[in-house]
Amino acid sequence: MDIKLVNKEDYDKIYTFVEEAFKTAEVSDGIEQDFVLELRKSSNYIPELEFAVYDKSILIGHIMLTKQNLKSNKPVKAVLVAPLSVKKEYRRRGTGTSLMKYALNEALKQGFNAAFLIGSPLYYKRFGFKETNTYNIKKHQRSS
Repeated sequence: MDIKLVNKEDYDKIYTFVEEAFKTAEVSDGIEQDFVLELRKSSNYIPELEFAVYDKSILIGHIMLTKQNLKSNKPVKAVLVAPLSVKKEYRRRGTGTSLMKYALNEALKQGFNAAFLIGSPLYYKRFGFKETNTYNIKKHQRSS
């Protein structure tokens, strides 16, 4: 297993990969591949925190972390972890775990001290994630 930083030449391959991976995912809304495109276009995109994992030359996983804006009384430099995708045949083999740990470690090296995500609480609790209500975090409502 080889984890690499994603570059622009990988974008088309990753788009197709994410689309295929989420067709068989436990949690999916069917537009994760488009979400990747939206995140890359945003000012919150961090190219140094988008990774792909390969088994020899086969793409088997992808993850990206983007800046997460957060209002707090204490200094918080946060990332959003989304999406994390693994090829069906490589699930339950530690691929997602390796990719998640690697990406979070890289975020720590860059000075990020908090991470948020949307996903299965059962899956992500293994990485120490807890539901936001545990921390009394409230969703900000935009006024129209």
